[in-house]
Amino acid sequence: MEKLRRYGQLLVAAVFGLSMVFSAVIPAYAADITGKTVTAVAVSGNATIPEDTVMAAVKVKPGSTLTPDAVKQDMQAIYELGYFFDVVANFTEVPEGVKVVYTVMENPVLTDIVVQGNTKVSTEKITDILKLEKGKILNTKTLNENARGIEQYYHDQGYILAKVSDVSMSPGGVLTVSINEGMLEDIQVKGNDKTKDYVITREMKLKTGQPFNVKDARRSMQKVYNLGYFEDVNMKLNPGKEPNAVVLETDVVEQKTGTFTIGGGYSENDGLIGIIELGDNNFRGTGDKAKIHWEFGGDTNNKNYSIGYTKPWLDSKETSASFNFYDMTNEYTDYQNGKSFSTYDRNRKGWDVTLGRPQNEYMKNFITFKSRDDKYVEHVSGTDVSNDTEYLQDNFGLTHSVTLSRVYDSRDNVFNPTEGSYYSLSAEFAGRFMGGEFNFNKYTAESRKYYKVGKDQVVAVRAEAGYADGKMPQSGKFNVGGSDSLRGYDDDQFEGDKMLLGSVEYRFPIAKKVQGVVFSDIGNAWEGEGYKLNDLKGSVGVGVRVNTPLGPVRLDLAKGSEGAKTHFSFGGQF
Repeated sequence: MEKLRRYGQLLVAAVFGLSMVFSAVIPAYAADITGKTVTAVAVSGNATIPEDTVMAAVKVKPGSTLTPDAVKQDMQAIYELGYFFDVVANFTEVPEGVKVVYTVMENPVLTDIVVQGNTKVSTEKITDILKLEKGKILNTKTLNENARGIEQYYHDQGYILAKVSDVSMSPGGVLTVSINEGMLEDIQVKGNDKTKDYVITREMKLKTGQPFNVKDARRSMQKVYNLGYFEDVNMKLNPGKEPNAVVLETDVVEQKTGTFTIGGGYSENDGLIGIIELGDNNFRGTGDKAKIHWEFGGDTNNKNYSIGYTKPWLDSKETSASFNFYDMTNEYTDYQNGKSFSTYDRNRKGWDVTLGRPQNEYMKNFITFKSRDDKYVEHVSGTDVSNDTEYLQDNFGLTHSVTLSRVYDSRDNVFNPTEGSYYSLSAEFAGRFMGGEFNFNKYTAESRKYYKVGKDQVVAVRAEAGYADGKMPQSGKFNVGGSDSLRGYDDDQFEGDKMLLGSVEYRFPIAKKVQGVVFSDIGNAWEGEGYKLNDLKGSVGVGVRVNTPLGPVRLDLAKGSEGAKTHFSFGGQF
């Protein structure tokens, strides 16, 4: 039993890097033999490990002068081979000098490996990292090195608190390796006066009672910030009550998420018009989005309205739902071959409902049901098409459609990305069998990529393509031109059933909350067969982005083939 107890102490010392304590030292009478000539050096006690392996580590040789330090160094070297749990030096005086015998006690033969405490790394992976062979003597040197390798593998996966907490071996040769993965004991949220705690914690990949992962913590901070409710989000770790456990403290600084607009206008055609708009992207602190827009008054008793509501979390699977109802009459300019053709008032009335569900961390699928009725109201300027029956039938009427979309989004910041990618694919199907008056298929693909250059500069690249076939109303066609697509041209100046669009931006800071932009756009939309690549329109320009309490404001000056144009708009950039 004493031998087994001694073995257990030395195994722990070997694995956890503690100081080596030998069970025997140079005897007291060593002073009488110090300085004598070594006549022979031998090894005893090694039943499995070859004597040559041990002797290769010994520096004391026959003919050398015996010193205590040299013997101690040999004992340390033999021990560090990893095959023995104890080493003893014995000396025998002979007429010619002294004989040195190193007695070793071999580790047990490894019969099995048991791993406990691991939930995030498989037992098979851990045993692979250990690289220990069953049926052979345990090598504590290899065990020590590879125990550190297990911790490093955990750390590479983001589990920075994980450690090999204990190693023990039974008399029968069963090695037990205990892992402490470092638990997240609690999540505390501070600074949220309006936002409910659960709105923040549900975005986190980290869960209490699970091992803490720094990569998940970083992604969780991004997701919380991307909600758009906070000016700043910070996280820090505090010690937990249990050993090797932590508490994640999340500090947020809330920003304004609600909007209220009241205004009015007067025109000879419509008279006095009032406008009221209410909205909140964090309605009552629940994370829901709500918006109401109402226009009233005028000689024509104008009653434009639109109502929208989005609930991002319907269930534990993160199913989202949104709906919009609207009845709006606005002035619209129709372009043909890039030239203004007719300006008129157009009414759009209908609704749409969208359901979404994530497929994984970065991928989400959507389905949208839409019912929209477009009507010609009144001629304003240009060609009067109010009596053109064919034009009205081709461009106005009821559309019922279903749109399937898939979006991949790994951007670090959805409001001002510096790294990551965004890809989207959508297919809209409209048919008379659904009760509509139009029958078409419409496909759109978009790709965005962001490259961080230097400390605060970013290069952003966007490419978009579209294709449609069948009978499509004007409201469903691809439109290119304006601040959100092809700058340097009028809004929706180019339209058709095929579209190509590309943009490159170099973004750099000017001052706090002010960003400068140098950009180039290219694109067009066409009717009929084929993409006319030799007819692509281009522009170059500069701009500024300003973050205001009312949201981002964009101002761009772009020069296209038809001259320079200034674009002023609200909202984030691509």
